[in-house]
Amino acid sequence: MKPTDATASASDHKTEQTSATGLESRALSVLPDGTRHHSRNPGTPLHRDWFDDIQVNLSASDRRAQNLTTRRSVKKEYQAAWLIKAIQCIDLTTLAGDDTEGRVHRLAMKARRPLRADVVEALGLSDQPPTVGAVCVYPAMVRPAVKALAGSGIPVASVATGFPAGLTPLPQRLAEIRYAVSEGAAEIDIVIHRAQVLTQDWNALYDEIAAMREACGDAHLKAILGTGDLKTLRNVYKASMVAMMAGADFIKTSTGKEEVNATLPVSLIMVRAVRDFGDKTGIEIGFKPAGGLKTSKEALAWLTLMNEELGRAWLEPQLFRIGASSMLADIERQLEHYVTGRYAALTHHALA
Repeated sequence: MKPTDATASASDHKTEQTSATGLESRALSVLPDGTRHHSRNPGTPLHRDWFDDIQVNLSASDRRAQNLTTRRSVKKEYQAAWLIKAIQCIDLTTLAGDDTEGRVHRLAMKARRPLRADVVEALGLSDQPPTVGAVCVYPAMVRPAVKALAGSGIPVASVATGFPAGLTPLPQRLAEIRYAVSEGAAEIDIVIHRAQVLTQDWNALYDEIAAMREACGDAHLKAILGTGDLKTLRNVYKASMVAMMAGADFIKTSTGKEEVNATLPVSLIMVRAVRDFGDKTGIEIGFKPAGGLKTSKEALAWLTLMNEELGRAWLEPQLFRIGASSMLADIERQLEHYVTGRYAALTHHALA
């Protein structure tokens, strides 16, 4: 069985069977450049009763997260299929102080062709080679990224709102969103004001995210919670719910700049919030772990989390992204091993 044959069944292989979520699927919108998105989250009023009394069992959360990686595995053609799916969900990212237009161009070329041609052919994917979910850059690099990705259907995502701290005045944060959108960004990764979570100022958090959503226009909004700064899993759940009520299309774990970034226990709480929000509203919200994710093993763990907690729809880039760069090199290495039986050095799979 080739990986292309295994793709449809890979989400069921050696994982718990998931029942239908009962959520209403929002229609996919297609932008002029071919980019496909879910339609926007319209948001809801702020319902404090949806989260005020939430309790989180820390030991149970840790145990559930640990079981995801110790009790389940995918092998051979199934693992190859899952890793191809992971590539399609990667937001290939460069957020360095020394970013240049040349680096962004090279990253865009890797986004267009994340696997070598011989590996693609051996996997039986020549007719429809995989591409990544998006390319994520700073606002100043949006225009070069859009130019390099023209005609590919790969959207450009831009961080904004005073990334990574989010502590610039609100008018400047909103202006940064509008600038990135005017440059061609189809997705905006905003950062929340973490102090509003720590002080439980939910009205202020809701109002700011709602204003950011309005500033995005047609661009999709991903709300970065900076979970490593939020101190408790209850705060993570509450911030997730407020962000979704305010109109976030995705909720995202981290900037990658915190001391603690994406972890499975935190991600579990966030996807449970996504599920609860969907049960109450019928709206499907996307999820994006980011920060410190480097290996194919981690990609498989988060794909398993999405499949078991939310269902098959969350194995597609319209509802799931992984913020990463070096992870792609490790995935390519694993797929080359599947094809050839040999492991290459990581330096053999260079990224920009």
